[in-house]
Amino acid sequence: MPEQRDAQTEQRDALTELVRASVGTGRRMSTREFSAAAVDGETGWSPGKSLVAKIIGGQGYTVTPQLVSAVAVGLELPREVVAAAAHLQTIGYTVEELADGAPATLIRHLDAAAGPKSRAVAERWDAEAQ
Repeated sequence: MPEQRDAQTEQRDALTELVRASVGTGRRMSTREFSAAAVDGETGWSPGKSLVAKIIGGQGYTVTPQLVSAVAVGLELPREVVAAAAHLQTIGYTVEELADGAPATLIRHLDAAAGPKSRAVAERWDAEAQ
């Protein structure tokens, strides 16, 4: 039986948005540069150019621990923030889980490329955290 979500649960394609904000045409890195830089330090695994293109294209892909670690290295972000993005994309968060820490940091980071709705959510979380 599928798990029911609380009406207050927030969910968005946060991992995709995080990568898309820095990788691709006209961004900080090309897919080739990101693929070369994004290497999981524990296993040595890195996403290929085609997987990176799928991620920034918003196509379906599987989120794995190795992908989270590699993206963190490639984007030079703490792993906890990238893991929070993966969690938000695959499961979502309840309002209580978003009070502070990596999830709130993630939303502030995404805010640079986000619209007014996302900014309003981030401002609400910041206010609730204080």
